[in-house]
Amino acid sequence: MCADYGFRSGSGRLYQESYGEVPKDVWQLAKDNYQHEFTQLRRSTRYPPADIAPPDGAVAAVLHSAGAAVARAFGSLDKTLEGAGVLPELAPPPVLSALETQEFKQIRAKLDKLEVSVADVVAVEHARIARTGDMSSPAWVKAPFYALCFVLDVMYPKNKAIEKFWVLETVARIPYFAYISILHLYESLGFWRAGAELRKIHFAEEWNEMHHLQIMESLGGDRAWFDRFIAEHAAVFYYWVLIAFYLVSPRMAYNFMQRVELHAADTYTAFVDRNRAALADIPPPLVALQYYYSDDLYLFDEFQTASRGAPGVPPRRPPCENLLDVFTNIRDDELEHVKTMVACQESTIAKDIAASSSAGSATRR
Repeated sequence: MCADYGFRSGSGRLYQESYGEVPKDVWQLAKDNYQHEFTQLRRSTRYPPADIAPPDGAVAAVLHSAGAAVARAFGSLDKTLEGAGVLPELAPPPVLSALETQEFKQIRAKLDKLEVSVADVVAVEHARIARTGDMSSPAWVKAPFYALCFVLDVMYPKNKAIEKFWVLETVARIPYFAYISILHLYESLGFWRAGAELRKIHFAEEWNEMHHLQIMESLGGDRAWFDRFIAEHAAVFYYWVLIAFYLVSPRMAYNFMQRVELHAADTYTAFVDRNRAALADIPPPLVALQYYYSDDLYLFDEFQTASRGAPGVPPRRPPCENLLDVFTNIRDDELEHVKTMVACQESTIAKDIAASSSAGSATRR
């Protein structure tokens, strides 16, 4: 897919301009990000994007209408402040060439038709529970999980699938970062020095979720300022929640993430089932091709602890020819995360690591 609909398209993202460079100091980064966000916020009130479909849910539609009215008011205020010299002159969004515009609009129109409904996700979830049974969690683990589901379901109706997935993936990578932070702290304090392999696995999991996030960004999941506001503040909140969980009970921290990953897998299953034909007609984004067809798939294999050391089980090498393949791969990735979270709770992760090490040694011989 040549078109990239992300807010940060072209720079500051994986496999694009500035990839692999050393960052600036925190103050310069904060200043640059503020200026970028402020410019885009001004543009959203003065030049609202015409290609963003309004939500179709009742609550979301009311919030959208209220937000549009507020945006118009701020747009008028922005023009006044610009005319008075308080704010700098605002340039309109860059105009694409005729060829780029045609392809951009064609793929965007297809993406806007993709849907995922809460009813479909619930049906998939109930079918899974009927097959395999439900998992057990204390109320204090369920509460932040259901809060996340509530926000996703209320704020993102069925015609906001990509935006919903982007928020979900923004939050989904945070717990692994929290686990790594605590394990590193324990090692530094001398409390626990047997977590190096766990840190490596959790980094591979976070690396996988980061690519899911970048895929959703390239599809336009982060175009709206409000979606970025929701996702980025939720990420900070859930980071500290998971820090507290891991300090109190690592098993319950993994239990929480098992719930999140199961919900993600159910959501992607419902999405693929509803949009199978449409997804098959859309090319994959560049970041998906770079990830699933990479020459170095070490980190891709590393987080799949349940199958890495299994005898006779070849490593996953999924196809990535269209968006149907991409979302099927993401769904299967989430199921691999579930297996790893279960292994962490049941303390079988050490056996999986040992089996993987033995298999690797045998392969080298």
